[in-house]
Amino acid sequence: MKKYLERILPADDNKRKLISVGLTVIISGLLTVWGIYDMGEYGIAMFIFTPVFIGACSSILYGLKKELTMKGAWQIGLLSLGVFTVGLLVLAIEGLICIAMAAPIGLFLTWIGSLIGYVIVKKSPDNAPTTILILFGIIPTMAFIEKDNEPTLTSVVTAIEINADPQTVWKNVVEFPQLDEPTEFIFKTGIAYPINAKIEGTGVGAVRYCNFTTGSFVEPITVWDEPRLLKFNVVEQPEPMKELSFWDIDAPHLHDYFVSKQGQFKLTKLPNGNTLLEGTTWYYHNISPTFYWQIWSNHIIHKIHERVLTHIKVNSENEKKQYLTSLSLNNSH
Repeated sequence: MKKYLERILPADDNKRKLISVGLTVIISGLLTVWGIYDMGEYGIAMFIFTPVFIGACSSILYGLKKELTMKGAWQIGLLSLGVFTVGLLVLAIEGLICIAMAAPIGLFLTWIGSLIGYVIVKKSPDNAPTTILILFGIIPTMAFIEKDNEPTLTSVVTAIEINADPQTVWKNVVEFPQLDEPTEFIFKTGIAYPINAKIEGTGVGAVRYCNFTTGSFVEPITVWDEPRLLKFNVVEQPEPMKELSFWDIDAPHLHDYFVSKQGQFKLTKLPNGNTLLEGTTWYYHNISPTFYWQIWSNHIIHKIHERVLTHIKVNSENEKKQYLTSLSLNNSH
């Protein structure tokens, strides 16, 4: 097979680069489309082994029977990753936000792959075809292995101190009016954010609707301990983002890959009369590697929590001020 590869790879540098990048991108693209649309997998196969394959395959093909430096291997790997990424955008397979999130791990692992390719070409060129086949085979194998993995539930807690009593805060927790437009950059990229909350009924069994820019979270109340704890399940949720793209895309990962399961607001009366308000979200996602995507998910959830808790704080403290002002006016008369 090595001799066959050497025959199809031209001596001309530009042509060899074109074939090396082209073959790598086509193979990687087909594996990615198969993984997403047939297997429904956004996991280690895609986010770890695919960029490793891109870096290794392109540098091996380019470097066979040719002088190759480590820098040259990295450059050809980076070029292949760039063409692959543009292909995802142009074919409306992914949008800019998810590509930007995946970029740090993608760049690092492509570099690892390029390093593997460089070492193989330099130290063991006879094993070059075997290396490509092994890396190629790992991707679908890992997709099959991952398919039945059970997701892990994760919690995110954010707290804020409010200069108001728990009863006042409670009213603003259960439902709250329209929030101001966000100033945070992350919410200007297409990430969904809360705009208001409404509730139908009171007590356990009431249904709370936390409305986001992409739709509503439907939240049946499971614990109504006024004014200490409001807990709810999430039975419906909107898309987590609106992808930035040249097209109006509806990527599969926008549906059932980030899943919010439960939430709660806990109110604790502090010795100074203020209220400590804690917001908690329990969620899981069907995207791997978990450790990497949790960094993004936890950060975004904290930002969403902060937006809601700050809004509740402002409304509660304004109500307290209005009450104290009214009380002062009545006493003066």
